Amino acid sequence: MSTPHNAAKMGDIAETVLLPGDPLRAKVIAERFLTDAVQFNTVRNMFGYTGTYEGKRISVMGTGMGCASIGIYSYELIHMYGVKNLIRIGSCGGMQDYVKLGDIVMAAGSSTDTNYAHQYHLPGSYSATASFDLLSKAVEEAKKHRFPYIVGNVICSDVFYGETEEWKDWAKMGVLAAEMESYALYCNAARAGVNALAIFTVSDSMVSKEEMSAEERQNGFTNMMKVALGAAASL
Repeated sequence: MSTPHNAAKMGDIAETVLLPGDPLRAKVIAERFLTDAVQFNTVRNMFGYTGTYEGKRISVMGTGMGCASIGIYSYELIHMYGVKNLIRIGSCGGMQDYVKLGDIVMAAGSSTDTNYAHQYHLPGSYSATASFDLLSKAVEEAKKHRFPYIVGNVICSDVFYGETEEWKDWAKMGVLAAEMESYALYCNAARAGVNALAIFTVSDSMVSKEEMSAEERQNGFTNMMKVALGAAASL
C-alpha cells in the first residue's frame, strides 16, 4: 500500500521506526548503524530505510518539521503500515540553566501551544505522554553508556522564531526544552494504542544563548542515536 507521501509496500517497514526530522539524517543513520539497509521511500525526498541493528529489524524515516508534518508521516506509518513503536529523535532548545548543551532530553510529557488535539473533540486539555516502556528502555540505554540525560516535560510549539519570550512562562512550570513535533506524535500514538517516545539532543540554550558547534552536534546526536537504537533493539 502506497500513500501520497510514502511509496513503501506493506512489509517494507519494521514495527519499530526511528523518526528524525531531517531525511538526510535518516540516510546517515541507515548507512552508519543499520545492517543491510534497504531504502523504501524517496517521495518528496523524505527518505526511509529498513535494516537490522543488533539482530532487530528497525526502520528509520524522516518526518520534516512541525506537528503538521510528523502528524502525517506518523499517522500513515501507524495506520497504513502497522508500525507499533515510534521513536522521535531530534534537537531541542534548553529552557533551564541545568539543561546543558549535549544533554539528552527524554520527553515524558509534551505540553503545546498547538491546536493538534482539537480534532478529537475532547472536553478539556489533553496531556500527551510517552510510552513508559519505551521511556524506561531509553533511560536504561543512557545509563549504560553514561550519557547525560534528563527526563521531564517539553513544550511542543508551532513557532520557531518567536516574537516574544513566552518560553520563560513555560520554563517557570519546569518545562525542560522546546521542540516542534512530540505532541502530534504522542497524540497519534495514543489514539491508535501504539507506543511513542520523543528524545532530543540539546543543541542550544535559551538561557545562556550558547549553541553547539558542528562537531559537538555530530557527537551529541550520535549519543542520542545510540540510545534510540538500543531502546529499539531491546523491544
